[in-house]
Amino acid sequence: MRLMIGMIARSFIRPRLLPGLALPILLVAAAACAPGRPAADVLVTRARVYTIDAARPWAEAVAVKDGRILAVGTSREISRLKGRDTRVIDAGGRLVLPGFEDSHVHFVSGSLNLADIDLAGAKTVEEIRTRIRAFVQANPGTSWIKGRGWMYPAFPGGLPHKQILDEIVPDRPVFLRCADGHSSWVNSRALALAGIDRRTKDPAGGRIVRQADGEPTGALLEEASSLVAGLVPEPTAEERLAAIRRGLEEAARRGVVRVHGLGGEFEDIDLFDRLRREGALTVRLTAAMWVEAPGPTDKDWKAYDQARARFHDEWLAVDGVKLMLDGVIDSGTGAMLDPYEGQKENSGKLFWAPEDYKKAVAAFNARGMQVSTHAIGDAAIRLALDACEAARRVSGDADVRNKIEHAEAIAADDLPRFGRLGVIGSFQPLHANPEPGWIGSWIRNAGPEREARAFAWKAVLDGGGRLAFGSDWPVVTLSPWPGLQVAVTRQDLEGRPEGGWLPRHKVSLAEAVRAYTLGGAWAMHREKDEGSLEAGKVADLIMLSQDIFEIDPHAIAGTKVLLTMVGGRIVYEAR
Repeated sequence: MRLMIGMIARSFIRPRLLPGLALPILLVAAAACAPGRPAADVLVTRARVYTIDAARPWAEAVAVKDGRILAVGTSREISRLKGRDTRVIDAGGRLVLPGFEDSHVHFVSGSLNLADIDLAGAKTVEEIRTRIRAFVQANPGTSWIKGRGWMYPAFPGGLPHKQILDEIVPDRPVFLRCADGHSSWVNSRALALAGIDRRTKDPAGGRIVRQADGEPTGALLEEASSLVAGLVPEPTAEERLAAIRRGLEEAARRGVVRVHGLGGEFEDIDLFDRLRREGALTVRLTAAMWVEAPGPTDKDWKAYDQARARFHDEWLAVDGVKLMLDGVIDSGTGAMLDPYEGQKENSGKLFWAPEDYKKAVAAFNARGMQVSTHAIGDAAIRLALDACEAARRVSGDADVRNKIEHAEAIAADDLPRFGRLGVIGSFQPLHANPEPGWIGSWIRNAGPEREARAFAWKAVLDGGGRLAFGSDWPVVTLSPWPGLQVAVTRQDLEGRPEGGWLPRHKVSLAEAVRAYTLGGAWAMHREKDEGSLEAGKVADLIMLSQDIFEIDPHAIAGTKVLLTMVGGRIVYEAR
């Protein structure tokens, strides 16, 4: 007889937390469970289990069998499923959640970036100099100096200059991506190798930033970055594979069990498959195919169909496409309905002709394919919603679950359209970190009217829309815990500003956790098998160092994952 979720005690009493910092995990050899009742492979007992199941949100214990949840209930009930070879994990009253699902990552890029210069969080030019100098000294044989993570407010005028890099690295080319990925910073050596000088014309969709005399400064916006990026040696397949292994370790350590790959994962899915065949894949992957304007070619359709036919299971799945509609507000390249603050001639730019974009969305939806669209400025977001609405008239009520990625400046009239059209708001809460060094350029460029509707998660939710949270790694850390804190406080990690930045847009902790779990599963068409701790679903769960529902929300970012389980297999344990 199967113990089902209905056996959960209606009133939940928190177990007493055992003393000591070490996670008590016991291997128990016990008498076989009662005849007719299956023995579990793993029991997690004496926990505070937040299931995400609205009918029964809290429990004490979870039983796992053959990679799936056998039962959820009280510790006493679940203990009946203990067999001779069952592993028993005594949680000691700690919080257990479903594993987190990151709805927007560039997993391969993030994994590769783990071996490069990390400039994330650097607030001053001097701090940036220190990090670059340390990396250069530690890597004397590196032919290209690469890295990522700088942000505009760290530099006077909002953009970096090659002179800083030339002083540190005069002999090797340097290529440093901005945290948002939409701008790059290079030294004179890199500019020379690319043949970029005063006479070089701006490429379509990009801009070479120049001094008054026309000399390039070393800052490259949007497509101008490709002039240098194309010269950077591509990592070999083995180097990419090694990087992915590091990324998998990072995900397990952070409690991330599934990711929606919106970068190069489609192209590298064979590497993930190789890891699966080795038994080394510890993160579930849904990969979208990147499609460039003006729309899908015969080659795109063929590549998608072939990949989809091979990968469509619970570990590796090709599902949908990624389209890039505009840039970012920080550098003034996000597409806006009205000009940027103080920039009368600049409203950003769409990367697709509107009719080409609408035609592409309709074509994908007609085939049942989800479209995930990068749209940050209010003009891009409106076009994305218009295209989804037009596609519905063609494809009917097909359950495609289109996503708008980032949606940072939604026009007021468009907020209720997410719910009405069934479009998922795919947000990255840490992007709204109101730390001045991170958000300063955004606020300055957007102006006060658009700032008032910045990152309007709660309004989308209240309008009947669905939320799916993620990181956009490597733009910010893969760890969900700082993002979770920002989502519920609308403050930076030091508690500023008092009362929160636009506090009406913050969400409750329960809403934020749901967006990182069941919301992510829904966005990836996986809610029947993932995203909550219910009997029959895959056994993806995490155990935390602190109870985020009871602590001061300003301490959430400090949460550590003590244990990560994916498919019933423990892939990470804190030591």
